[in-house]
Amino acid sequence: MFYNLVFWGKCMHGYFAGFSLGISLILAIGAQNAFVLRQGLKQQHVFLVFIICALSDAILIALGVSGFAGIVKSLPWLEPVARYAGAAFLIVYGAKSLWQVVRSNESLHTQGQAETSAKTIALTCLALTWLNPHVYLDTVFLLGAISTQYPDAQLAFALGGMSASFLFFASLAYGARLLAPIFEHPMAWKVFEVVIAAIMWGIAARLLWI
Repeated sequence: MFYNLVFWGKCMHGYFAGFSLGISLILAIGAQNAFVLRQGLKQQHVFLVFIICALSDAILIALGVSGFAGIVKSLPWLEPVARYAGAAFLIVYGAKSLWQVVRSNESLHTQGQAETSAKTIALTCLALTWLNPHVYLDTVFLLGAISTQYPDAQLAFALGGMSASFLFFASLAYGARLLAPIFEHPMAWKVFEVVIAAIMWGIAARLLWI
């Protein structure tokens, strides 16, 4: 009985660790997220975009978590290298978000755009996902490396990360229409980028002081 409680406690801890890290990493407003947001605002092929992004993330997370444990075991120096490299990337990404606040006056306008075919949308979405090196760093490399800190709950950690992806992309794709009036104003993007920078730097600090 006590063993079962300990086991499920470890699983829940691993799940929420994977979920919180996954949702924090995926929040960054990159090309993929901007594309999902635009499609949600235009209400064009929303489910197709959502499922491609979420399933792609799930596959990459599974690859990272399942393969990283063996690699780290045979190469003990790799985990700290991955951790510091991930922290460096997050620091740079946070700085990039703040730079966007200074130089950008971006707003999101979708009116007057013709509907695009499902094939074109799917190919664009796949390219933004699988040809983006940041996606691999977040899912395969960073999540895979951190999952090794939960040796008894790596599956739960992976499921947490996958759940975060499904929840985020569903919320972004289907909730985007509610945000349309807000993101027509450049200041909304600036506030969002500041929040992203704070999140990225917070995660970097946690990685550096593990």
